[in-house]
Amino acid sequence: MDSEEKASNSSSQDFETIEIDPEMLTGGIKVNYFIHCKTQLWLFSYYICMERESELVAIGKILESMFFREERLKNVMIDLKISLDFVKNDGKLVIKDVKKSSKFEKAHYYQMIYYLWYLKNVKGVSNIEGVITYPREKRVLKVKLEKEDEKEIEYILEKIREISAKEKPPLPTYKKYCRKCAYFEFCFGDT
Repeated sequence: MDSEEKASNSSSQDFETIEIDPEMLTGGIKVNYFIHCKTQLWLFSYYICMERESELVAIGKILESMFFREERLKNVMIDLKISLDFVKNDGKLVIKDVKKSSKFEKAHYYQMIYYLWYLKNVKGVSNIEGVITYPREKRVLKVKLEKEDEKEIEYILEKIREISAKEKPPLPTYKKYCRKCAYFEFCFGDT
């Protein structure tokens, strides 16, 4: 065996193969994107992230900091994948999320359902509920994890894995809110 073969064999023996559970790679934002735009979900899954340039995302961060100014726990990160705007314990764990507008309420709802499902099924946390706040609209949506929601989120997670595994993104479907999306130029730039 020559020195090159030895180096090749020793390096392959030095590392243990670790199987990664794809569910552990899904964050709440992917659930949100699954509900309102499969193309955005695919792009985000391949680390094509354009939100950093978005004025709307910046406005949301400012709104969040103003709304939760008095609260103690803000932007709590769990397993480097779930970022919660606020967590409070009032005899039970209350997960709060602040949103600029209810325009994507269904996506917000399932994102919160995912947080609750993740905390229950992956972290073993019980007695939890979620609250989505729309401060500009003076609306609050309380969210509890029901059996039907657990089945639905598991279906959504499977579909997210399928979309993320594709070699090409799903074709974008133009909707009235696309013009304000950070990915608009990517999807419709030459049209």
